[in-house]
Amino acid sequence: MTLVEQVSSLRRGIHRLMNRQLNAQTRRPIHHLVALKVIALGEVRSQVELAERLSIDAPAASRLVDRLVEDGLVTRSAGENRRCVKLQVTHSVWPEVEILGEAARRVDAEVGRHLSAEEMGELRRLLDKLLASLAQNTVVPEKHAESER
Repeated sequence: MTLVEQVSSLRRGIHRLMNRQLNAQTRRPIHHLVALKVIALGEVRSQVELAERLSIDAPAASRLVDRLVEDGLVTRSAGENRRCVKLQVTHSVWPEVEILGEAARRVDAEVGRHLSAEEMGELRRLLDKLLASLAQNTVVPEKHAESER
């Protein structure tokens, strides 16, 4: 199994655990909760950024935001230009964000049961290193890597 396959499999497993945790507390889908969290924390400010962050297309992001607006959790306002819409959360969003945070902490604890404290620290360090590297786009595509040798 490749690293990508392993990470994808791990992601699906964690996603299943998160869904089990969340299903006991809310009927809202996990991607709605994640959207609320990233908007609330100011990590995304527009539907374009939300679509990119959630790895969904623009129409799906628009439908998701429509639902959150309809539920009174998010508002849209004029952005920097006519094509950009600024997203903001309402005060009623915080209980939903907390549900996601609690579920994530419980899943972290479950995952932590299978690794020692040292292994968990090393895993976090390695994941941080990979994320930082990918964020800087320092991974050299295989085609280019061969030509540079």
